Amino acid sequence: MSVLSEFAEFLKKYQVIGLAVAFVIGAASTKMVTALVTDIIMPIIGVLIPGGDWRTATLQIGSAKFMIGDFVGALIDFMIIALVVFTIVKLIMKEEATGKKKK
Repeated sequence: MSVLSEFAEFLKKYQVIGLAVAFVIGAASTKMVTALVTDIIMPIIGVLIPGGDWRTATLQIGSAKFMIGDFVGALIDFMIIALVVFTIVKLIMKEEATGKKKK
């Protein structure tokens, strides 16, 4: 078996092309969710919090400067992305389960 045919078999066996497509779509959806959080959700939260621009909030302890606002924003981004992925997987699993029952 040649190296080229072994490589083709590897791609088929581990579905590398599908994984690459999922990675690219995941990266694009991450950008969309980040834009949603940054441009829509955070301004609403900023209005509710005194001082407004909370993403720049820091906590100074001695010479250490902790970027609390940035961390909270990243945490909100993560929670929204996790919720979207959970919802998509749940829908896919539900369709697979109903598809198997109909056969």
